[in-house]
Order: sequence, then C-alpha cells, then structure tokens
Amino acid sequence: MAAGSAAMADIPSTSLRLAHVVNSDDTYHLAAERFQEILDEQSDGAVSVEIFPNASLGDERTLLEGMQIGTVDMGVITNGPVANFVDEFSVFELPFLFPTAEAAYDVLDGEIGQEILGKLEGVNLKGLAFAERGFRNITNSRNPINEPADLDGLRLRVIENEVYVDTFRTLGANAVPMAWTEALTALQQGTIDGQENPINAIYAFNLAETQDYLTMTRHIYAPALFVMSLPKWNALPEEVQTLVQDAAVEASAYARAQNAEAQAEQLAALEAAGMEINESPDIEAFREAVAPIYEQYGQQFGDYLPRIQEALE
Repeated sequence: MAAGSAAMADIPSTSLRLAHVVNSDDTYHLAAERFQEILDEQSDGAVSVEIFPNASLGDERTLLEGMQIGTVDMGVITNGPVANFVDEFSVFELPFLFPTAEAAYDVLDGEIGQEILGKLEGVNLKGLAFAERGFRNITNSRNPINEPADLDGLRLRVIENEVYVDTFRTLGANAVPMAWTEALTALQQGTIDGQENPINAIYAFNLAETQDYLTMTRHIYAPALFVMSLPKWNALPEEVQTLVQDAAVEASAYARAQNAEAQAEQLAALEAAGMEINESPDIEAFREAVAPIYEQYGQQFGDYLPRIQEALE
C-alpha cells in the first residue's frame, strides 16, 4: 500500500472536462460517472473529471470539433457522428450487421475495432474505447410498424450520418438527419413523426410522452466512444495516459452491463406509460429491404466489411 501511495504521489494533478449530449439518466452519463470514479480511485484524487451533460458544451459534432482544436478535453460520443470524421466508423452502422451485442463486442474490442479506433489520430482525436449506445429501435406517433411498408412517408429523425439516411430512405421513410437536441423539440412540436434509438435513450428521454408506438427492429447496433482531444492526450504524462486509457475501457464495459441489466425494466416502464410495443416485427422483410445498402456501401470501407463478416461466421 505504501509503495502504491508513493507512486500515486508522483502523478501530477490533472483535471479533465468530459462532455456528452444526453441527460443524467442515460447510459452515457453512467459511463462518464464510472470513468470519473475509477480515475479518482486509481490516482488517489490526483486526476479529476468534471462532467458536462445535456449538450451544455454543444452537440456531438461541435464537441468533436472542439476536441480537434483542444477546447474540449473529451467526451462520450455516438459512433454515427464520429463517422463524419473518419469514414470507416460507418461500417459498424450497416443495418443488421451484428446479430447480438456479444458479436459486436468481439469485433469492436478485437483487432478490427481497435484498428479503426486508431484512425482517429489522423484527425487529431484519440479513441480510447468503445462504449455502447446499443441496438436501435423505431418509435413513432403515427401508426404501428411491423414491416417496411409501414414506414412509407414517415418523417423519421436519424443521426447525421449518410448510412442512416440512406438506410431509412431505402426503407421508404422520409429520413430527416438532425442533432438529438433539435430532435427532442421536433418530436414535441410534431414536425417529425418518429425517431430511432436504443431502449436506454427512449426511456431516459421519456419518449412515451410524444411517441405511441415502439417497434423492436434492432436494425443497427450503435457503439459509442470515449474520445479525447489528441492535443490533450499528448500533453498528459505517460502514467496519466495509462490511467485514462484503462478507466475508459473499464467504464465502457460497465455501461454495456448496465444497458443489458436495465432493458427489461425500461421496456416495462415504457409500456406502463402507454407505449404500444411490437417485440417481433418482420425482421426478415426489413433485412431483405436493406440489401441495396450493402451494394451501395460494401466497397466503401476497404476490406473492413468482409473482415467483419468473416469474423462473425
């Protein structure tokens, strides 16, 4: 213990500002808090983390741009916006790519995922670990959805990412890309009919207040990332870099476990709040309908798609 304390005494006092765009009930915030706790414990308080939730420092694109120039230290960011900075991240957004969360973890935490994570350094960002947004599902206020035809003309908010936009336009929806902060207002005002997100976000943002129907399409598995400003990372002493890296990996695993544990309870709460939930839509019909997306994007990510498909066999 004495030796450990002496080692901790050598760690310089370091403060980090971590931002995200969701509220304190969301998995991102739980991951951020766990990251904060781990660093405090492992550094004997030398490394502190201040958390800025609710898009208080800007939307996800703004946060990433801030990290590039060093005005934001780090954040928990959805994979889709990250893909606007490094195209290869979009390969994870291909619809119905991952059959289970465990299959996604194997790819993300393995050679392929870590290779893509490393590409962030080319755009002045540092990828630390893959956390989780989760399998995305459709909610709307217009009608029940069981097959692609039910999406016809539905004004559906999607992440500002071309794979999302093209996927839902292929399915017949009127896909409207917008930041999440804008989407919440648009849902309340009825200027859009629906959105797609994992159960944790649907629950955390009380979407049962504006959305009558939830369809468990599980159409895309969306990672989230612990991302840091590369200038900030490079300015950290090596021992602090190690602590930060390890804390991000551990906090990401914690977020995944929390998601899995909470989902049944969250679904029950959404149903109790009045949502009509379709737990078994015609997934095969959706899968067949998005085949053109693989034709369109299959070659765009170099050899990453075939490598992922081979890893999943």
